[in-house]
Amino acid sequence: MKLTIKNRKNQNIAVLVEEAENQKGLAFAMHGLSAYKEQPQLAVIAEAFRDNNYTVVRFDTTNTFGESDGNPEDATTTNYYEDLEDAVAWAGLQSWYQEPFYLAGQSLGGFSAGFYAENFPSKVGGVILQSAMISGPLSLQNRKARSPEIVEEWQRTGWLSTPSNSRPGLIKRLKWSHMEDRIKHDLFPKAHALTMPVLMIFGDQDPGCPPEQQRMLYNIFPGKKEFHIVKGAPHDFTASEHLEESKKVIDRWIQKLD
Repeated sequence: MKLTIKNRKNQNIAVLVEEAENQKGLAFAMHGLSAYKEQPQLAVIAEAFRDNNYTVVRFDTTNTFGESDGNPEDATTTNYYEDLEDAVAWAGLQSWYQEPFYLAGQSLGGFSAGFYAENFPSKVGGVILQSAMISGPLSLQNRKARSPEIVEEWQRTGWLSTPSNSRPGLIKRLKWSHMEDRIKHDLFPKAHALTMPVLMIFGDQDPGCPPEQQRMLYNIFPGKKEFHIVKGAPHDFTASEHLEESKKVIDRWIQKLD
């Protein structure tokens, strides 16, 4: 079921709800920067939860290449996270709402899922962080993702333009204010709050959210935790073998939640 809800700024958010006939639980799956709710790697997460009788909620954040309001050039970590909060608040009024629910996110959606779980741990039964952005300051310092010269030019001109991985053929343009906002966000300070089960999935060829940074965060989590490295996979999973592998891992993880 597709529908439209309003966020705190009175902007339209496009939502996709796949309600389970014999609902066992509830899961939210969130896309990354300049992506969209139907992208393949988010679809396999949703499919894994659906196969295990979970109602799944996906949505396009504002300021992305999706069906919600806003301009991708205005995307920030703050607006992505706030849209997740607003989507959960809306879901709380629906008949199928259930706590604790599960959160899954890719890249910036992964950060949002983790940050929500840190802020509201009693509401969250488990978290999947896939190729997650885990620290704004580390992201700025990451020379594998972009050289100091590129960062300097971004700051000087106010713009960064790169091809979109989730929407081939489109150019992703970000204002420098995106990075100014991003460096205010970091999962490390409250990572100890993630006492619920956590699954981290990432590719060993991901320069933007590299494995060494993922392991740093993983080592802090105090509860039941797993990580899985997809060999040969970049930041965005598009190859069928990478998608199939990640789905199998997620499916096994969900089944162990029982």
